[in-house]
Amino acid sequence: MIRYEGGLHCAAVHGPSQSLLETDAPVDNLGRGERFSPTDLIGTALATCVATTMAMVGDRLGIDLVGLTVRVRKHMSSDPPRRIARLEMEIAVPVAADHPQQARLIAAAQGCPVRRSLHPEVDVVETFAWQGPPA
Repeated sequence: MIRYEGGLHCAAVHGPSQSLLETDAPVDNLGRGERFSPTDLIGTALATCVATTMAMVGDRLGIDLVGLTVRVRKHMSSDPPRRIARLEMEIAVPVAADHPQQARLIAAAQGCPVRRSLHPEVDVVETFAWQGPPA
């Protein structure tokens, strides 16, 4: 459930866990920028979905992905209507660049459910940094 708190600030409670998530409108759109904006959460959802989906595949393949990081940068459209135009992800994978399962890990990242749910006009670009010792 979400509750509008005023001042362009919302509080959302996750039913099963009761954990709290707060949002605020961004500074460039009349807000204070004190919390994630709703559109920040789209980028966050994409990045966490990529990491989780890659980890699921890694677990099945016996590949430890603890320490994997995803940095996401959101770019809003410059023309109306206001929307997310581009999401850029830098995915640092603690696996060697020559790992035999690299293609499966990339496919997992590119096939995560959040990415498949985004509007086709949202440009999603990812770069991978393979950071493990040679296989």
